[in-house]
Amino acid sequence: MPNFAISATPADALIDVPRRIVVSGALPGEPVRVSSATVRHGVEWRSSACFLADASGCVDLSMSPAIDGDYQGIDPMGLLWSQQPAQPGRRDNFHADVMAPLETTLTVSAVADLGIEQCRPASTRLVQRLAAEGVIRREVREAGLVGTLFLPATPGPHPAVMIVNGSGGGINEPRAALYASRGYAAFALAYFKAPGLSDYISNTPLEYFERGLDWLRAEVRPQDDFVAISGQSRGGELVLLLGATFPQKVSAVLAYVPSALVHSGQNAADPAVGREGPTWLLRGQPLPHQWQGNRSASWQPFDDGPAPHRHELAMLTALEDEDAVARARIPVERIAAPVLLLSATDDGSWPSSIYCGMVADKLAEVGHAWPVLWRNYANAGHSILFPFVPTTQTTYAHPVSGRISTGGGEPSANARADLDSWQQAQQFLRDAVSKHTLPKEKA
Repeated sequence: MPNFAISATPADALIDVPRRIVVSGALPGEPVRVSSATVRHGVEWRSSACFLADASGCVDLSMSPAIDGDYQGIDPMGLLWSQQPAQPGRRDNFHADVMAPLETTLTVSAVADLGIEQCRPASTRLVQRLAAEGVIRREVREAGLVGTLFLPATPGPHPAVMIVNGSGGGINEPRAALYASRGYAAFALAYFKAPGLSDYISNTPLEYFERGLDWLRAEVRPQDDFVAISGQSRGGELVLLLGATFPQKVSAVLAYVPSALVHSGQNAADPAVGREGPTWLLRGQPLPHQWQGNRSASWQPFDDGPAPHRHELAMLTALEDEDAVARARIPVERIAAPVLLLSATDDGSWPSSIYCGMVADKLAEVGHAWPVLWRNYANAGHSILFPFVPTTQTTYAHPVSGRISTGGGEPSANARADLDSWQQAQQFLRDAVSKHTLPKEKA
């Protein structure tokens, strides 16, 4: 009986490294099935696709289109992003311990009942790491801050990045670990839904993040005093707001699917405050937000709309009141740094494409003195992350409110956005670091 063989190169690397997956030993033109299985936070995720062997009996996933299965067409890493959990409703892409690698078993087998002698199945292992060898992880519970600091394995000083999450709260350790693996001192700072902090986003003081920026500078003494800030969703709104509020402390802004406006607490609000109550405080006073005094805003399109519910529909009603929008607009013209904007045209959570357009237009209008890069991903949704992770779970229960809604996007488009956004973010930061040679406060 002939034997299949399958390889993944490199077999063990950082999660953002693409792999070449090759099958050999098939008959010319024979259909074969390649499947993947990965345990993520205790739950197995699976995918499979069928391919036709070439004239030499090989299938190279970087050149061979999937003709059936969980994805179609040519995509070298399609078996990773098209995975779905064996336990419905699970969305954890990573282990609780981000220092532990993800291990995927790739298996090639014959398609049954073809009337030909079938090869024995073969398997190989593919390892994805968030943390490179030597990366240091340190929990931070000091100066009133809650977070995790990741330091590169190489000697410093390194440029630094402070990372904040969105309305799910918690500590974004996966992104920070990967940043550290790519040479940045990365501080994942929680501001709610983490030990010792509120369970809700309501009434969060901006001075907390200022303290985080100051602590990071004092602790790691970054290269050329460079400290970028990165955030997604409500975190994207937050980093634009921080850049505008503390411009001398921010060296670059990376805003993933952000808002151009200050928003109310929404799905992450304290029930005692309500979803139309304030989110951000400055010097003890709430910042004006989009829902405040808004004559057109209505939750009805979200609350009563068809399943899966789209939060974006309610946000669009609030944009109709131009006066309320003007009051809530983040004054991005005060940012004194490069800005990266990442949005999605099928964002089900809020209209990030419209919001990023508002930010880009304002920065162009004032002749922003630093680079502004905007990438708007067609048919993608709200959950832009980094490459080669599953993108199939777009409908979910919000981790604070429990409301079921969709972030939008097609899995294949989400995967393309994951890959391009991470490439853009890395180049954006390299450029920002190379042009940032003098601390602002000493300039």
